[in-house]
Amino acid sequence: MTGFATAQVQAGHSVSSAAIGAIPPIHQTAAYEFASLAEAADLFSLRKPGIIYGRNANPTQQILEERVARLEGGASAVAVASGQAAVAMTLLALAHRGGHIVAARQLYGGTVDLLQETLDDFGIGVTFVDQDDIDAWRTAITPQTRAFFAESIANPIAQVLDIRAVADIAHGAGVPLVIDSTVGTPYLIRPGEHGADFVVHSATKFLAGHGSSLGGVVVDQGTFDFGADATRWPQFTQPYTRFGDLVLWERFGQGQAFAVLVKSKYVHDLGPSISPFNAWQILQGIETLDLRVARQSATALRIAEHLAQHPAVSRVHHPALAGNPWHDLAARYLPRGAPSVFSFDLAGPDDTAFERVAAVVDRLEVFRLVANIGDARSLVAHPASMTHSHFTATQRADAGISLSTIRLSAGLEDPADLLADLDHALAHADVRPDTLET
Repeated sequence: MTGFATAQVQAGHSVSSAAIGAIPPIHQTAAYEFASLAEAADLFSLRKPGIIYGRNANPTQQILEERVARLEGGASAVAVASGQAAVAMTLLALAHRGGHIVAARQLYGGTVDLLQETLDDFGIGVTFVDQDDIDAWRTAITPQTRAFFAESIANPIAQVLDIRAVADIAHGAGVPLVIDSTVGTPYLIRPGEHGADFVVHSATKFLAGHGSSLGGVVVDQGTFDFGADATRWPQFTQPYTRFGDLVLWERFGQGQAFAVLVKSKYVHDLGPSISPFNAWQILQGIETLDLRVARQSATALRIAEHLAQHPAVSRVHHPALAGNPWHDLAARYLPRGAPSVFSFDLAGPDDTAFERVAAVVDRLEVFRLVANIGDARSLVAHPASMTHSHFTATQRADAGISLSTIRLSAGLEDPADLLADLDHALAHADVRPDTLET
């Protein structure tokens, strides 16, 4: 079996002659020429595999899909325009019309917006549960439930999900488990090995690693049998009306039918296509994934240990630290190290939280204030006023986010420079009402 590092450099691209480049090319084209009308008809009717138009697929995109599927140990993958699009396409395909999703409360803010508002517009219901309350997952199941959804390591507090326990409940209810593993990365954790059926990534983050290109990928692990309860999954087991009497499950089977549905319906109809250039950029980043993630993980732990001793910091949310509520789960699921995205809380009262956070963040020089993670650069964000600003106070509390929480994404800079930058900024964290400018 090909090793991880070999797959991240070579998977999906084979060189069969000297005329083919050593690295994947950018296929910068919107459309494709067909050899004959008969061939075109076969492609458009799904009788023959291939590319019909750039909205559905592109050769550069296909290399990216195969590479990420290989890294996750999956059967197939679909690459789209962003991580948000990958989550949306996956849940729309699974929930179908009138479906229901059980989701963790501990999620990225943009995902919560999608689940509680936009999916509701589509008639898809969502019940949020505390991801650590295993009984709550079971209690939330309804006859309409079609998927469980959670993050392997939650953004921004770095809670570690007990994937196996949640997967067992999902499978007991006859539904798949979808895991967003953007923070986890396929190098640190492969959710499919612990029972997840679909794995989603914002490829913008660690997979790319350079912060220059948007992209998202969903990997079908090929483990969920939609044919076992055919009446529950008509989108796979009944005729696909736009293609006549074609039944996806009969034609493409386990591990492929989902990808065909997503591309031929949801990407085709809604248009969240990844550009060839962005797919190529992400491929370049993936080639160094393990090297970057290993260094970022080590740097993040060093920073977390330093912050845990700092008088201006009241709490550090890093699962590798002793005493963290998810320390044992991290030891079980993350043997290669904890992710480089975590958060910490400044000491002090809530009524001056924003001012104290601003006093620290605005003085950082090496860390950048950016709404992104997984970059080569070290980044910070203030979830309460940025990525999770749409949350109510109750939702923030349920997600473990306070008004003084600062999210940190460790990059590839010299760790000593990062520590010095934080110490310099934290020296200004003690902001009292009588010292605030008016």
